[in-house]
Amino acid sequence: MLKRLIDNQFKLAEHHTDVKTEVIAGITTFLTMAYIIFVNPSILAEAGMDAGAVFVATCLAAALGCLIMGLWANYPIAQAPGMGLNAFFTYGVVLGMGYSWEAALGAVFFSGFCFFLLSIFRVREWIINAIPMSLRLGIAAGIGLFLAMIALQNAGIVVANEATYVALGDLSEPAALYALLGFFVITALAYLRVTGAVMIGILGVTVLAMILGHNEFGGLMSMPPSIAPTFLALDLAGALDVAMLSVIFAFLFVDLFDTSGTLIGVAHRGKLLDENGKLPRIGRAMMADSSASMAGAVLGTSTTTSYIESTAGIVSGGRTGLTAVVVAVLFLISLFFAPLAGSIPAYATAGALLYVAVLMAGSLAHADWEDPTDAAPVLIAALAMPLTFSIAEGIALGFISYAAIKSLSGRFQDLNPAVVVLALLFVAKFLFLD
Repeated sequence: MLKRLIDNQFKLAEHHTDVKTEVIAGITTFLTMAYIIFVNPSILAEAGMDAGAVFVATCLAAALGCLIMGLWANYPIAQAPGMGLNAFFTYGVVLGMGYSWEAALGAVFFSGFCFFLLSIFRVREWIINAIPMSLRLGIAAGIGLFLAMIALQNAGIVVANEATYVALGDLSEPAALYALLGFFVITALAYLRVTGAVMIGILGVTVLAMILGHNEFGGLMSMPPSIAPTFLALDLAGALDVAMLSVIFAFLFVDLFDTSGTLIGVAHRGKLLDENGKLPRIGRAMMADSSASMAGAVLGTSTTTSYIESTAGIVSGGRTGLTAVVVAVLFLISLFFAPLAGSIPAYATAGALLYVAVLMAGSLAHADWEDPTDAAPVLIAALAMPLTFSIAEGIALGFISYAAIKSLSGRFQDLNPAVVVLALLFVAKFLFLD
């Protein structure tokens, strides 16, 4: 009876899979992305948020997103608070622009709501097709470089310098050594295709630091911390400040293309695309993502998005939403491991951030470096994010440089109304709002 219900819900036979395969795929996906349980609270805590509450919000938002994706869209795609977006939340919006974390959560909510509307009215395809590929590549790489800067700074590998702005830190310090060791181990394990390489690297560095007396063990399991400090704490009115519009757009823009790219990439790997190369039920998948973002903001975490690590589960045989449901269950179980999450030092997650940066910066390889009108905006967008410490500013400068260079080169056929309008809006922002 139960087996028939599961098969009817997820159409296992139709997708040539079974419960055992889907469960194994779900466990595999979870192991490759579980690092977010440790990394997200450490990043958002720097914005002044309660780390324990963020830990709970992270697990709940991820579980909810996975459940919606699995039960409604029936795709083996897992969701959780996104890397890069959480860094922008803390270092760009709160510490950089001076907004409260409550207002930043409000911006996350509104970006999720806009994403939801775009999915309902089916304008997402128009937006995705309107943004040039070169800008998408530059933005993806820029987020990676932004994460790399944060990782190097957190580990003390890069420090401030009055003359040169940045300089090499003291590499003999334990934090720097542990971060580099973690990065080396994670990268090597990933190359060897070891499942959960990032997780192993984080926990390995943490345990080693404990053994050598540089870190304290806070415990393994307990009842989940209270979510009260962040639950319903979002400031919707504060997020409607005029200057916050660019922040909402940045959250929306990054989530839209990150989700679209992940969905298509994972679906292609799992042979889930139809005969026309399109993803069936993409509207449901997009709405699952946007709903999870809004729910995450209410719970107290940054933007929730689809994870490219879902590919690991696909490779293991996952083909239906049952894989995502298994990931959801594992995130709920993780709620009882808060003491372990609290024992993870910043330098242990720095290596993971640096490795994620490597993956994201790889998009630069796909840019057309033979065409300077394409290459220049890619480089501007990619460099601007770490150097201005803001994803939003990098996106803005990328659009402006693309429109300006193409226009001056007489390449008007490469421009479309969406790019021109956005570029002009960003110019107005820099001239009149900054």
